[in-house]
Amino acid sequence: MRKLSEYSAVYSIGAAGYSLLEILWRGFTHWTMALTGGLCFLLIYITDNAHEDAPLWKKCLAGSLIITFFELLVGIIVNIILHWDVWDYSSMKFNLWGQICPLYSALWYLLCMPAAWLCRRLKRLLGGTTAIQYGK
Repeated sequence: MRKLSEYSAVYSIGAAGYSLLEILWRGFTHWTMALTGGLCFLLIYITDNAHEDAPLWKKCLAGSLIITFFELLVGIIVNIILHWDVWDYSSMKFNLWGQICPLYSALWYLLCMPAAWLCRRLKRLLGGTTAIQYGK
């Protein structure tokens, strides 16, 4: 039950935090971005805790890959299949189906720097355990 509370809090912080960042960046957001932002931040939190001693650049790379993967997956569903047109990167260089592009993957990498710091603080605050300690 403690893990559920911890993960719910982390998910909620990610959902609210990403929605706020998107509003600041482009002036609006979509409810699917809150859901996706929460999931991505939770997975980044879990990955960060499982690999506490990994160098920051590896954590940022993992986080960028997580976010880019879910951006592609959610983009295929909400933009291509459902035609909700939440975002469109088709004008960006080297984009894939207008859903992901290298520029935003690089921005996700940079965003993962403060996210890694926040993950460590949340772990202390929420009393989280690493995957290794949790399994003992």
